[in-house]
Amino acid sequence: VQLQASGGGLVQAGGSLRLSCKVTGRAFATSTIGWLRQAPGKEREFVAASRWNDGYTGYTSSVQGRFAIYRDNVDNVINTMYLQMNSLKPEDTATYYCAARKPRLGYSGNGDDYTYWGQGTLVTVSS
Repeated sequence: VQLQASGGGLVQAGGSLRLSCKVTGRAFATSTIGWLRQAPGKEREFVAASRWNDGYTGYTSSVQGRFAIYRDNVDNVINTMYLQMNSLKPEDTATYYCAARKPRLGYSGNGDDYTYWGQGTLVTVSS
């Protein structure tokens, strides 16, 4: 059970980045995968999540219409969940983490409900 996040970097306001989360492990076939972020000095914040089995998605209001979460099934074991981030704002600056719920627990917009975490990837948006 592994999650590996990548794709962060420095971008100007209004620009775009795509984050990737490589998910390894057959158990994730029925897990919700999410992206969460934490800015310096702030609490962790839920960003978006996708229910693995049917693709249901949800977003926090501040990124609605700008971010999109989607998946790429390579095979039954290794899959990738993406977070396409458009129209980035300086307030989007944070370390972004991908995380997974335990299988068959369904969708959640609460970071405390996520059990498995990848390492963070830093996104910096300059004004």
